[in-house]
Amino acid sequence: MSSADYLPILVQVTLAVVITGTVIGASHLFGQRFRRNRIKDTAYECGVPAEGSTHTRFSVKFYVTAMLFILFDIEVVFLIPWTFVYRDFLAHHISIFAPMMFFLGVLVLGLFYEVKKGALEWEK
Repeated sequence: MSSADYLPILVQVTLAVVITGTVIGASHLFGQRFRRNRIKDTAYECGVPAEGSTHTRFSVKFYVTAMLFILFDIEVVFLIPWTFVYRDFLAHHISIFAPMMFFLGVLVLGLFYEVKKGALEWEK
């Protein structure tokens, strides 16, 4: 490969560095840091100044639910490529039905385990 083959990569990296530098420089020049304003630095909701603490503590159940959602969401993302290539596997007489059912079975077992442990119950 000649050096001319790397020219598009060099142009893309140069553009990325220039755009990044421009955005960071503009945020430093025109950012809120230099103009301290107590009203702008306070929390604001629905036109009414915030009352009490703006940093509330959340229950661990919120985080557990979020982690379970991310876990099952990522596992479903693994199913999408299988649906796109299923026809190609069938054309070559390769069955991927059993691995898909095993994967879904593990998902269902995990869901039953979480329900049994009470991870999805809010009232305890």
